[in-house]
Amino acid sequence: MLKKAAASAWKSSAPGGCNLAQARGLMTYVPSPGDARRQTVTLIPGDGIGPEVCGAVTKVVEAMGAPIQWERFDDVHGTDASGHPVTSVPSAVLDSIRRNQVCLKGTLYTPLSKTTATESLNVQMRKQLDSHVNLVHGFTLKGLPKGLIRHENIDIVVIRENTEGEYSGLEHEVVPDVIESIKVITAEKSRRTAEYAFGYAYLNNRKRVTAVHKANIMKMSDGLFLKEFREVAKKYPMIQSSEIIVDNTCMQLVGRPEQFDVLVTPNLYGNLVSNVVAGLCGGAGVVPGCNIGDNVAIFEQGARHVGKDIVGKGIANPLATLLSTSMMFRHLNLPDFSDRLENATLAVCQSGDLSALTPDLGGKGTTVSFTNAVIKQLERKFKGRYD
Repeated sequence: MLKKAAASAWKSSAPGGCNLAQARGLMTYVPSPGDARRQTVTLIPGDGIGPEVCGAVTKVVEAMGAPIQWERFDDVHGTDASGHPVTSVPSAVLDSIRRNQVCLKGTLYTPLSKTTATESLNVQMRKQLDSHVNLVHGFTLKGLPKGLIRHENIDIVVIRENTEGEYSGLEHEVVPDVIESIKVITAEKSRRTAEYAFGYAYLNNRKRVTAVHKANIMKMSDGLFLKEFREVAKKYPMIQSSEIIVDNTCMQLVGRPEQFDVLVTPNLYGNLVSNVVAGLCGGAGVVPGCNIGDNVAIFEQGARHVGKDIVGKGIANPLATLLSTSMMFRHLNLPDFSDRLENATLAVCQSGDLSALTPDLGGKGTTVSFTNAVIKQLERKFKGRYD
């Protein structure tokens, strides 16, 4: 009976019954002394709808009574008051993230500009903090309108190298009207990305890691990425490894996304693939994400869109940022807070209550109505582990 109940709890803890979340088991979580202390997290609301969705998060975290205090930076933006690109991340922000080691962030807007070659603040932050891996988790959310759910049983994690490749920022004009852009791939950064992908798969009971590449054309650069991937794969014989060309990846994602488990990619391909995954799962407001390095973790929505067209309308979807916060709780060794927030957020999606869901989820609600619905779910009396 207990085994059956535990299996039911495992199934019900995940979106659509998929094995996406660790169920709350019979064995208790044993914290280390001091784990209940209040932890400081850097908060960067950012641009566009960032302040609105981050506002939803802070309201929910407060309602939960989570041991989190925020070190806020509300004046960090990708452009100045005149719309010109901001050229550098304030040192106080970088110092805060290094000190706290954890950050929750809205997207910083990157304008198209012909007057500066400066890297975007998002890219600068990744490089200066060496948050060298980007992780995006896409999955099917049951309960949403059928038009939003293009495929059943999607459960894909995209792990992307985050600091080199086409984002190296090395461009110049060779002769008038001829631009050269340099793609940098190194063995060291390719290897650590592959190590993270296989380590992630091992720790999360994933079955297969697939390398996305274009080595049929870029034989040396992507060839080096594949070489390091293959070497790391030998250390994990219990995990299947495979390789796929990036253009075929996009086609297969649209046609049969269920075949993929963990995808590991160089920088640019990961950006493209993770946005395709987000689109398949319901859009930019759905999938959570994180940029992580050896000493820092920056949590944000997986598809980094600022949503400038809906700013101030009150309809921004906080789902992805709330789920990213759930990921953050687990990273901070707060598993019960993580489980409660995840389950409450997904329960709102699965309820079919159109008055709570934002328009991008097929509903008629607002940011406030979604947030209040999550808080209402959190306030419901816990009936037992397996009820």
